[in-house]
Amino acid sequence: AAVSTQSTGDDEDSRMGEDDDEWMQQKIMMKPDDQLVLTAEELKEEFTRILTANNPHAPNNIVRYSFKECAYKMKMGVDQLAVHFSMDGNMLHKDSDEGRRQLARLGLGENPSEQNVEEVEVPAEDELEADADGEEDKEAPKQVATSKPAETALRNQFNYSERASQTFNNPYRERGTVTEPPPRTNFSATANQWEIYDAYVEDLAAQEKLKEKKKKDDDKDKKGKQVIIESVPTDEVQRIAKPAKIIERMVNQNTHDEIAQDFKYWEDVSDEYKVNEGSLLPLWSFKSDKAKKFTVTAVLFNPKYDDMFAVGHGSYDFLKQGTGLITVYSLKNPSFPEVTYTTESGVMCIDFHPENPYLMAVGFYDGSVAVYNLREKTNEPSFLSSAKGGKHTDPVWQVCWQENDLDNQLNFFSISSDGRVTSWCLIKNELHYTDIILIRMQSDAIEMETDVSMGGMGMDLACGTCFDFHKSTDYLFLVGTEEGKIHKCSKHYSSQFLDTYTAHHMAVYAVRWNNFHPRVFASCSADWTVKIWDHNYSDPMFTFDLGCSVGDVVWSPYSATVFGAVTDDGKVFIFDLAQEKYEPICTQSVVEKKKTKVTHLAFNQHYPMIAVGDDRGNARTLKLSPNLRKCLKEKAYSKESEIAKMEKLLELVREPTAK
Repeated sequence: AAVSTQSTGDDEDSRMGEDDDEWMQQKIMMKPDDQLVLTAEELKEEFTRILTANNPHAPNNIVRYSFKECAYKMKMGVDQLAVHFSMDGNMLHKDSDEGRRQLARLGLGENPSEQNVEEVEVPAEDELEADADGEEDKEAPKQVATSKPAETALRNQFNYSERASQTFNNPYRERGTVTEPPPRTNFSATANQWEIYDAYVEDLAAQEKLKEKKKKDDDKDKKGKQVIIESVPTDEVQRIAKPAKIIERMVNQNTHDEIAQDFKYWEDVSDEYKVNEGSLLPLWSFKSDKAKKFTVTAVLFNPKYDDMFAVGHGSYDFLKQGTGLITVYSLKNPSFPEVTYTTESGVMCIDFHPENPYLMAVGFYDGSVAVYNLREKTNEPSFLSSAKGGKHTDPVWQVCWQENDLDNQLNFFSISSDGRVTSWCLIKNELHYTDIILIRMQSDAIEMETDVSMGGMGMDLACGTCFDFHKSTDYLFLVGTEEGKIHKCSKHYSSQFLDTYTAHHMAVYAVRWNNFHPRVFASCSADWTVKIWDHNYSDPMFTFDLGCSVGDVVWSPYSATVFGAVTDDGKVFIFDLAQEKYEPICTQSVVEKKKTKVTHLAFNQHYPMIAVGDDRGNARTLKLSPNLRKCLKEKAYSKESEIAKMEKLLELVREPTAK
């Protein structure tokens, strides 16, 4: 046995020597044929790659529904873990019941390490007994069985193997920057109990004022929080608002000083050398960026504040309907509107209340009517009609305020293409409607009789386009229709007309009672004509052909014989029947581009000026020359003299037999 062990040791030494020779041999570097040839600089170049724990395939726009906020919210934290392989294990603890049962089944027992120790010790006693008794053959198999090596103890019960590796640590680099320290100022103040108390009292008073101004208290808790949060900035804005407005108007006055001087003092001297001819001096142009895509559908001066006028913006084109806009301008600030309202539907007409100038009635293209309060700083109307409240089914073409009813309730009238003339009464926070008259088509008296006999079922409603109430007779009013007829109606007769005038061949766009003479009214139409009527006669007194569709006609507030009209070719016509009965005394184009249409006209109640609107959303003001307002300088100017002047003209053209 010794020899064999020595020989095996020599063999191992020889092998180790051979292995040492192999390590000591020179290494030969094998170079592939297709290897790139790089220079020393290229070989020294370092390429750094940064490994991050972010998963490039992880989504970054996951959205989950939040039941707390009742909205979809984006999930900010995304799991970056990527699992390449996973398998469920079945490892058991050796001290558990199942582990003991499996060990017993394998025959290892509860403590295999102790059994091994006992199995090794038992054979030593047996050998001693075998020497004494001489039973070597019987004990030999026991020695072979017990000579098995003892099992090595594991590091832990789960057979965990630990491996570690060391990586190269990059050297640390330090970078530092020096910044200049921010400037410092020392502030000190003293406060006593009285100053703190006064500050709290002022804050409480300001909060109470804000609470009084707010009428809608749907959610008191939320509004209370808003008052507390917005009390300080609101007070500051209110303090600065009035001075800022004054400064803005001063800047605008300096910017438009020449126009302001012309408006107040300039007079066209050339009128002294002209006979029955005048001119219009362009003044301010009012534009808004929001109104560029709209058409001016209404222009109206405020009855109390002469420098303020409202402009309605919408569209007459059926295919271009959308939102609307209402702008209120002042001559003191032509650069920006004082008030702006955005509406859901296009604005078709506007009217100010004669006694309450802050109330403004508005008619919309979708058939609804509304009342705005200019004193309230909200974009929503104070009153608005609804489908349940009897709103019109077609566009509302005109609205007009009337005197308070017997219950002293505010009310106004509206006319629409659905053939209804409706009265709207303001009661509490709602609009209550009453249909005054239904405009029906009357082509023949026989057809009308048959329709009446059938209970009115066969009569078709006519499209109402305009109306106007008599200046002195409250119940009398005129209605213009799309078929060209004008009906004289009364509030007391809702089933029939007082009279019907076959006025025009196309739609009537405007009908206006004279401001002085009780029997005279004017009408204009798309058939290019303007006609002057005496409501006691079926034929017009005067007819003027303007060569283009006439959009509006308005009587002047200072003379019974002066009126103005606008046409689609961008011109303004001023007539004075006392000076010229057949031709206008002023015809002037007031737009810059040829295809621009002038849609509406309004006279100022106090100043010698007019305002016109076009289909590009712009409003312009023009000053009347002296020849266009001669009656203002006459000393004998009175209402009776104006009525007599118009009556004299009617006698010249009236036929005694025609009625």
